[in-house]
Amino acid sequence: MAWYDIVIPIVTLVAGLVGGFFIGVYYLRKQMEAMQNNPDMLREMAKKMGYNVNQKQMNQMQQMLRNQPGAGGRRRK
Repeated sequence: MAWYDIVIPIVTLVAGLVGGFFIGVYYLRKQMEAMQNNPDMLREMAKKMGYNVNQKQMNQMQQMLRNQPGAGGRRRK
């Protein structure tokens, strides 16, 4: 049993975990951007969580998504 029989699977596992993490972050950001621009998608997510939101709450949620720098929105100065 050579050293590379142990090292290659470990390196492959770490590379897969890191790659999967970044792909997941990219996908989540794209979903957040889509929700920010589509109120129906945001309303559907709230309904799945058991919340019924009115128009004022919907506007507040969209504003919160726009103001979050990590969610793809740009912070206004």
